[in-house]
Amino acid sequence: MSVTPSDLKGLRRRLDEIDDKLQDLLIDRVAIVSLVAASKKDGNQPAFQPAREAEIIRRLVGRHRGAFPVANLVRMWREMLAATVRLQSPFSVAVFAPAHRPGFWDLARDHYGSNTPMLVCDTAGQVIRAVASGESSAGVLPLPETGEPDPWWPHLLSAADDAPRIVARLPFGARGNARADTDALVIGRGAYQESGLDRTLLAAQCSASIGQERISELLSTVGLVCTLLACCDRDRAVHLIEIEGFVPISDVRLDTFRSELGASLDRLLPLGGYAVPLSAATLATKG
Repeated sequence: MSVTPSDLKGLRRRLDEIDDKLQDLLIDRVAIVSLVAASKKDGNQPAFQPAREAEIIRRLVGRHRGAFPVANLVRMWREMLAATVRLQSPFSVAVFAPAHRPGFWDLARDHYGSNTPMLVCDTAGQVIRAVASGESSAGVLPLPETGEPDPWWPHLLSAADDAPRIVARLPFGARGNARADTDALVIGRGAYQESGLDRTLLAAQCSASIGQERISELLSTVGLVCTLLACCDRDRAVHLIEIEGFVPISDVRLDTFRSELGASLDRLLPLGGYAVPLSAATLATKG
């Protein structure tokens, strides 16, 4: 059916009315965010809550229908969520982005918004120091890999409550035009909260006699599924352990893990966690 000029004029008028309603709802949303921000301050809660953001995105993607691409829906909401975090408190991101690896900047910009202040860092150490000092609210770092000669993650080993911890994984949605050749992890200060579909990261400092095979075997025995295992050999070996689910350091299964290792284990520390990113199938879904 063809559309006449009068029909087109009417359709455009309806689109303008819908746009006005969307903007009015956005204004209402910001007003409620202000109330939430005040409540967070009273309860000493940070404005930056990656797990809650993941919950919001997953819920909206789950109820989506129609021809509008899911990947674009996620991008729109990421911009909105980033803006509302900045409305609640100062927020900036330190990004590992040396000249030969510019893609991490793209991942950070796409996730944290085109107007969020970002600090370029040539080394992972600069990113960690920026977050630890409070200069930046979050830091974007390369995804750990097995066999790295000088991994950054051992520098997160700390028992302090406000020490930098892993809090997110990028990209959460589609990669888009990002030039990154790998995914990234995000660090922030404070503990990671549960989102409903998570991965937990731990660091186990052990004697050199405890290898990755033994670590993996024990995790399986206590009912934990290991999804990544890397090791940094220093005076005492430090193992990076990623496991399925949200597993607090007080979990009884970890108590059994500690007991089995006995004196061979110096310490087991939480390194944080992240909400599992949306799958390619979910991003490709059409209503």
